[in-house]
Amino acid sequence: MKIKNMAGMSMKGGRRDKFFFCLLEFFPGKDRWFLKSILGVRDEINMHGDDAIRSWIEKFDLNDLVVDFPLNMPFCQTCSLSCPGVDGCPVGEVKEVKEVMGNILKKDAEIMISTPKVYERDRIKFAQRSREKKINSSVEHILSKSFKRRLKKGFLPYWNRAIDLWIWVHYYDGLLDFFDYSYDSFGSTSLMILSRFSYLKRHFPSDLNLYEGNIRVTLLELLKAGCIDKNDLLQLGDLEEGVKGRENILKKIEKYLNIFIYDTDMEILLKNPRAFDSFLLAVTGQALHMNKTDKIDQWAQNDQANFIAPSFL
Repeated sequence: MKIKNMAGMSMKGGRRDKFFFCLLEFFPGKDRWFLKSILGVRDEINMHGDDAIRSWIEKFDLNDLVVDFPLNMPFCQTCSLSCPGVDGCPVGEVKEVKEVMGNILKKDAEIMISTPKVYERDRIKFAQRSREKKINSSVEHILSKSFKRRLKKGFLPYWNRAIDLWIWVHYYDGLLDFFDYSYDSFGSTSLMILSRFSYLKRHFPSDLNLYEGNIRVTLLELLKAGCIDKNDLLQLGDLEEGVKGRENILKKIEKYLNIFIYDTDMEILLKNPRAFDSFLLAVTGQALHMNKTDKIDQWAQNDQANFIAPSFL
């Protein structure tokens, strides 16, 4: 039986940033996952960084790689129609996403009008859950004020992808509450990295499967499953406590997800936040291999983002 493997690589940052490649392998005989390799671009002294990434993929006969990088462009980037403007966009996929957004707002308005007292009571409970750092689904019962504002801003087909809305629907409030972060595909993606990744893809093996993950989404799912707790996330976001937060999270993942990490690799993951991010992307890929992912609605897959939403329950 061929050993399953899955790698993660965080691509965010500037051209000179330190990329790490984390490889997980599953050994059926031991019924356990191992962190097989953790490699840094800067460690490859006699090789260009881009060539190093390709050599790692070939060396480990890798089939699956998860990155925290948009794998496709917004609808407008590939459209050749005479543009009537955002509001009059005739592209079917864009119209479908706008319809989904409109239906969410419409349902919320219907509940508010038909049962205003119940709506207000539920809204207060929803806000209380957020203050207590508990995960709220953004479309659970009612909409939070922040999520409603986001939906009313609309969908921009020259900036947003369909997967953006799916992530907002399921994680908008959790991302805002725990990370003070609002997801946008290209919100932190520079033109330099776009160009670099476009170049890299042309040199990847034709049978390499590329997937997109989001580190914060993975952390929220780990929290939801009880693998980590909210204090771990608070420590992770603290400048002084970040190392301790990473250590707590890594040890809990090791136990909960049955992943063995060597002491030397653990040290690298603790010292390098970028290595830690790449490891979380590999863990996201592990969920795919274990068939533990949330189903993404068809309207959100029209742009072929290959996004992985892990589920550790």
